[in-house]
Order: sequence, then C-alpha cells, then structure tokens
Amino acid sequence: MLSELSNTTYGGQAVIEGVMMRGKKNVAIAVRRKPDEIVLESRPLNSVTERYKILKWPLLRGFVALLESLVIGVKSLTYSANQVVEGEGEGESISNWEMALSVVFAMTMGVGLFFLLPAGLAHLLNDYVQTPIWQNIIEGVIRISVFLLYIWGISLMKDIQRVFQYHGAEHKTIYAYEAGEELTPENACKYSTLHPRCGTSFLLIVMVISILVFSLLGEQTLAARMVSRIILLPLVAGISYEFLKFAGKNIKNPVVRVLSAPGLWLQKLTTREPDENQLEVAIQALNRVLELEQN
Repeated sequence: MLSELSNTTYGGQAVIEGVMMRGKKNVAIAVRRKPDEIVLESRPLNSVTERYKILKWPLLRGFVALLESLVIGVKSLTYSANQVVEGEGEGESISNWEMALSVVFAMTMGVGLFFLLPAGLAHLLNDYVQTPIWQNIIEGVIRISVFLLYIWGISLMKDIQRVFQYHGAEHKTIYAYEAGEELTPENACKYSTLHPRCGTSFLLIVMVISILVFSLLGEQTLAARMVSRIILLPLVAGISYEFLKFAGKNIKNPVVRVLSAPGLWLQKLTTREPDENQLEVAIQALNRVLELEQN
C-alpha cells in the first residue's frame, strides 16, 4: 500500500506477526516476537532509481517499484518469520535464499495460474469466438475469476486471516498519519481498513489493464499468446502503477472514486479488523520510519 503526503511516500506490508513500513529512503519492520515484546529492524532503501534517474520515468518506474517491493518484501518476511520462530524457541531460522526461492516459486505459479491458464482456456474457445477482442475479454474474465477465487480461498485460512489483520492495522495507521493525528491505537482504530492505494487494488488493476493491453495484439496462436502474456507483464505493471498513482492523488474525483471502488471492495477479503496490539506494532514501524526520515 502506498501513501503520499508532503511529497514523501509512506507505505507498508503485512508480514508474519508484524508490519513493514517504508518511507522515501528507509524501511522499518516491527514484529511482535512475544506477547509482551516487539522487535524492530530498520535499514536504508538504497533504491536503484537514485543511481539511474531514467528508471524514474513513467511506466519504467512502476515495474522497478514492483521489483524493489518484492525484494524488500522477501527480506521483511524472512526477518518476521525468524523473529517469531526465535520467540517461540523452536524451529530453525529461514535464510533469505530459502524465502527468495519460495517467492520465486510462488510467482511462477502465479503467472501460470493468473495469466497462462486463462490464455490457454480462452484459446480453446477460438472455434466458437472468432473476434480477437472478445477472445481477450473472455480471457480477462477468466483471469479475474481465478484471481477472486484464489483470494477468497486463502482468506478462509486461519494463519492468513491473522496476516490480513496486520494488513488492516497498516491501513489504519497510515490513515491516522494522513489525518495528522497522534499515532495511538485509540486514534488509529476508528479508521477504515480499506485504502485506495493498497497493493490489493494494484493487483486488480493489473487484471483489468491486461485486458486492454492484450486486446491490441489481435489474433494469435497459442504459443504467441502465452509468450506475449509474459513479455508484456512489465508494461501492464507500469501502466497499472501510473493509474494507481493518479488515483491516489485524485481520489476525491467522482470518476476516480468509481474506478477505484472495485479495488476497495476486494480489500474486504484481504483485510481484517486488527486489535490494539496489532495496531501498536504497525504504529511502532511507522514511527521508526518517520524518525529516520527526519534525520
């Protein structure tokens, strides 16, 4: 989830028993290691866009931001998992490489499930649907349906529901900060768990944008359809990022609000109401980032 205020970007991600918050130059992770103990880790971001300004250009910056978010996410998940394991006093630590391999496997499965599978199923309908644009619309409907079923399915898992509570805590904390309130669980709890700049909304936007982009390709063989879905993913991600960024800055616009509504509805599956202990964790993570950004 991204939040823009005073030209500084603040965002975050739910991790295992904690929240990662990131600013313009720093990232902080807060994890409830034990019921009465919260541990914090912080580090500079060192974004590649600071060294290569061309990567800040529209479309390019979206794909770069996605890759950097994945790297930060892997490190944050690894840290949180290890802290929880150490706090429980059982099990072995997880290395960054082990977590990275798990994420790469998950991403490969995700591309196959959400892009290649719908492309293959839509291709089977070529004898019944002759118009390329309708073929791509059907493919897009299949893709979104598979995505929604997947989100609904994992939302039923108890462990995932707890992560979704921390996701809600992240959103509420960002809302409280944007409102200029003192960051306390009492102040944060009154805000919504749904935020227009959430990564969940980004994923849904990717699904919709992919329909528009792939529809421009015309009629394709099955092999060309599969390859194009993979090759054009960076472009789709870049366009989706620009839309999300625009929507975040113009959320009061009635048209933008209507276009952003499906992403907010989807967050009802990916967020849960947090308790005060979870809000405390999210607040400590954001406070650490704010402290680092001011130095």
